Amino acid sequence: CWCGREDSNFHGISPTATSTLRVYQFRHDRFLTEYSVFLDFLRRCDIPNWCIDRKREAFMDSETSIEWYVSTDLVEYKAALKTMETRVDGILDGAPELVWLLEHPPLYTAGTSAQAVDLLDENRFPVYTTGRGGEFTYHGPGQRVCYTMLNLASRSRDIRKFVYDLEEWIITTLAVFGVEGERRNGRVGIWVEHNVEDSPDLREDKIAAIGVRVRRWVTFHGISINLEPDLDHYSGIVPCGISNFGTTSLKALGISISMDDLDCALQQSFEDVFGRKTFNRFD
Repeated sequence: CWCGREDSNFHGISPTATSTLRVYQFRHDRFLTEYSVFLDFLRRCDIPNWCIDRKREAFMDSETSIEWYVSTDLVEYKAALKTMETRVDGILDGAPELVWLLEHPPLYTAGTSAQAVDLLDENRFPVYTTGRGGEFTYHGPGQRVCYTMLNLASRSRDIRKFVYDLEEWIITTLAVFGVEGERRNGRVGIWVEHNVEDSPDLREDKIAAIGVRVRRWVTFHGISINLEPDLDHYSGIVPCGISNFGTTSLKALGISISMDDLDCALQQSFEDVFGRKTFNRFD
């Protein structure tokens, strides 16, 4: 998996030869606000970490609270970037951590390791250069994007472990629906083996992507899981620079679930893997 890490004096300027931006590549053969859609949570019972003290007064347990936003409308990529940047700065100043679930309109993004030759059709969808680690990827309707803005300084300052936990989050979520997601040495993302119609052979395809960035130990960007996107949209790029494997989705594997079903599994799996409760807010 790929991760872009910034030192504290790097402020989002495009990296140059003298920039302090460093990009780290982690492979498994080396190691095991300003966005109008954010509204108040619906009701107190939506907040698992709402506590009652001995005087019967309610308070939030700030040690474990993570905000969990779900956007029901498509979110433009530039608006998402601006929101993430704003929240990362806020977290550095003491704001709550955030997991943000959304869908984008069809688009391609180029990470810090993207190669121009891997953009096969530059006119098909908008292309955005982004500071996350990784190469080219696709986002679009039917794909659940999960942006994670977490403060690693309050956990272990271990980026490799964070990336591993993101993978475990995906694997645990897929398992809820009977899908076995797996890591692969030297390959980014989570992979599944499945039967191919009219063939005795198993096919191996990518079902989830990971790309993160870290600023002063606060993470942003995150993961994406293919529920039912148009898989033909991937044909305009070489996803993550890997040309000899395909891309699949839960729908293509015969799993008929809603985005709400996937979101519920993501939330429970997140709490299982990261060990902190979340509370809901919706647009």
